[in-house]
This record gives sequence, structure tokens and C-alpha cells, in this order.
Amino acid sequence: MFCIQCGSQIKDGANFCTSCGSRVSAAAASPQPVSTPQPTQRAQSLVTAPAGDYGGAPAAGTPEKCPWCGALVEETSGIRASCARCGAALQARSKASRSGWLELPPRKDMAKLQFGSSSCQIEGLYVPVADMNLAAGDSVYFSHHVLLWMDSQVHITTMPMRGGWKRMFAGLPLIMTQAQGPGHIAFSKDEPGELIALPLQPGQAVDVREHMFLAATSNVEYDWFQSQIWYSVQTGNNNENETHYPVGAFMDRFSSGAAPGLLLLHAGGTVLVRQLAPGETILAKPTALIFKDPSVQMQLHLEHPHAGAFSWGSSWTNRSIWLRMTGPGRVAIQSVFERVEHEGGNIVSHSYATIQRW
Repeated sequence: MFCIQCGSQIKDGANFCTSCGSRVSAAAASPQPVSTPQPTQRAQSLVTAPAGDYGGAPAAGTPEKCPWCGALVEETSGIRASCARCGAALQARSKASRSGWLELPPRKDMAKLQFGSSSCQIEGLYVPVADMNLAAGDSVYFSHHVLLWMDSQVHITTMPMRGGWKRMFAGLPLIMTQAQGPGHIAFSKDEPGELIALPLQPGQAVDVREHMFLAATSNVEYDWFQSQIWYSVQTGNNNENETHYPVGAFMDRFSSGAAPGLLLLHAGGTVLVRQLAPGETILAKPTALIFKDPSVQMQLHLEHPHAGAFSWGSSWTNRSIWLRMTGPGRVAIQSVFERVEHEGGNIVSHSYATIQRW
């Protein structure tokens, strides 16, 4: 007899499935297991591998490679539930949609992510919490405002940032906070959304939009660069110009050196990931960007409307401001994003952009 919800084999006479907890119905007496359904997306997720088709399980008794972080997962008691390194569900393989976007893989509530001798447990569905159990000598760094609670024996210090003076002049944090084990420490962004765990392999880097960062293991190197995405809008009656940076004046770059590392981000709504082929481009709202591979290039895209009889000002009024991203590489966006400031204003100057009139 098989569970009609998850397809697991259950004993005759059982009232509940031991794998997913679903109540057993008469329909469970099917002689063959049904296809495993796509699971409901959880509010905490992760991704590191390119989007694609991850259907099909390997033969029994062979190590399974996690499609999200690349770790080899050994079979335990004939069941491969989730990856011990990143917590991604192995039996629930996702396929990219026809448009090319892929949802993040599900992870059970209270799932643990292993990094070195330490672990990170993801707790909660709507406002997720990252609860880290740090081994002696292991450490993580984070922004001070995301600290939720910690054991009293955890040692807290400040970590100066490279180039911190320039970032302080821009009104951004000058220092990060560092926590060293042993002991537990927990982080929360205090906002509903998804917690994204990005295991970084040696030599791997990722560019992250401002205010997405939650925490990272100390072997993950931090740097920043100017986004070079901006536009100036004429405001008021005094011909004054106001400059806006729709993806932020700076972007954070996190990279892993000789050893693997773990990066935690927080995004709003649903997170979608897409793998761009070389030369492939997409348009997205600038404020929806979460992260991208360093190989992905980005620039502004401005669209002008054709208003017909009501075309006054249409030659200079920009109704839509987009971010054009060109592959190869991954991009991730969030479904909850801020509006673009002065999108319908008179743009008098801007960074390099493509322009379309329609």
C-alpha cells in the first residue's frame, strides 16, 4: 500500500503515512505508487546551482548529488529525504517553467544545514529564523540589527570592513558584527519572506543587492562595488535634478576562498531563479533583483509610451524603468518589491541604457 500524497510505502492497516503524516484513505491501496506531486513551496529556501530539469532519481545504493549545492548525499536506511549540507528536499525535484524561471526547492521546517563542525537550523515559515549552533572556533558575521537571541557564552566582536570609510560616507554600515562559538545564535530580518541559503564553493562568488544580507560564515569574503545604475529626474519648478539608484548605489560581493562557505539572504514574497545563456537577456524591475552571478551584466532599459492624441510630454516622460540583465549566469528576483521612484518623471540624464519607444 502506498501513500497517495507522497508515494511512500506504508504498512497495511496504518492510519497515517510515516513519511509525510497524511491520513491514509481507501485510495492508498493502489498496487503501484503514484507519481510524487510537487510540494507546496516553503517560506524558506535556498539555491546555488543553475536552474534546470532535476527529474529522475539515481539507482538505489548509489550516492546522490544534491542539485542545489552539489554535495554527495549518501543513502540512509533506503531513504534520501534532504541534503545534509543545504537542507534541500531531494525527492521533490523541480523543473523550470516554460518561461525559464525556477522556484527555490522546499525545505522542511526545522531543517538543518551543515557547515564544517557547525550547523544552521531554519525555523518558521512566514518570518523565518536562522538558528546557528556554532562549534568552538567557528564564527559568522552579520549586520547588528538582525540579531534575535544568543547564548551568553557566544563571543561578540566587531569586524572592520575593507573600504569601510567610503561606505560610511555613502551612509552605509562601516562595520559588521562577528560571533564566535561555541554556542547558539539566531538571526531574523523581522519581515515576512523567504530565507535563502547559498552554499558557496571554493572560488565561487555572488553579487547581492543592498539590504538582502542576513549572515555569512567567516570564511566567506566580503567586498563591494558601485552598481553604475542610476538616473536623474527633474523635480519641482526650479529645474533641480534628483539622482536615483534603483538597485542601490553599491552592491555587495560575497566569495569563498579555499574552503566552502555559507551565505544567508532574506527576500520578500516568492523567490524565482533563472539561468541565462550566453547573450540571453531579460528585463526585470530593478528593485526586484536579489542576487546575480558576477558574469551577468546589467544596465538600464527605458521605455517611452505613445499616447496618441494625449501625447503631450511623451517625448521626454519615461513611463517604465527596467533593469536589463545579460547572461551567462544566474539571476534571482523577489515577487515583493518597492516601486521605482519617479518612474513617470522627466529623466534628464542616466547611466548607459537601451531605449524603446512604443
